[in-house]
Amino acid sequence: MLTRRLGIVGGTFDPVHMGHMDLADAAHGALGLTGMVLVTSNVPPHRPQPVTSAYHRFAMVAFAVQERPDWRAADLELRYDAPSFTSRTLGRFHDRGFQPIELFFVIGADAFFEIESWRDYPNILEAAHFVVISRPGAPVREVAERLPHLSSRTVTRPLDVLSSQIPLIILIDVPTADVSSTAIRDRRAAGESIAGLVLPRVQQHIEQHGLYTSMTPGRRASDAQHTSPASRLHGQE
Repeated sequence: MLTRRLGIVGGTFDPVHMGHMDLADAAHGALGLTGMVLVTSNVPPHRPQPVTSAYHRFAMVAFAVQERPDWRAADLELRYDAPSFTSRTLGRFHDRGFQPIELFFVIGADAFFEIESWRDYPNILEAAHFVVISRPGAPVREVAERLPHLSSRTVTRPLDVLSSQIPLIILIDVPTADVSSTAIRDRRAAGESIAGLVLPRVQQHIEQHGLYTSMTPGRRASDAQHTSPASRLHGQE
């Protein structure tokens, strides 16, 4: 029987951009994942609150994964008003029958450097493999320097994961797009193009709805009609 190997990328996705997609692509290719789920957070515990509504953020993720048949957008965090802690998200996948070694939580090295401040650390490292990927200015080689006490569970060869019965920290050093959601919002506010920073369908949605301009709605009346962000744009998670 084929072992499930599910990749998970979580984020506010305000908006989802090519850096997010590069992280997911790198993990998917290097580890031969059988699926990839992008989980849009509702209330981020470590970041400012989202600029756009949950509906728009989920919609952009749904468009981003549309042409990848084994990828999907997940709204499981958007169903709860509580903060979207990663430990809670992974627990919900466990509740659905996934074992920790079947889950691959994909994260940029810049975010992983702060792992000690996360809720349920260090126990969270037992909940899934953590796939740490280089980001501009944050190469994975610095993980050993910043978090030396984690070196015993860190691997650099994806093949080492196949025989492991415990969750590992997998380092992948590949280039990823030098872009951030903040930079995209700033460019939109300044009237500059965001072509190439997001996928074309995401760009179309942003422009069609006037997102991240001075006219950006907090939550438009038309958005409030959608009881679930997933109900019209993608299948329920």
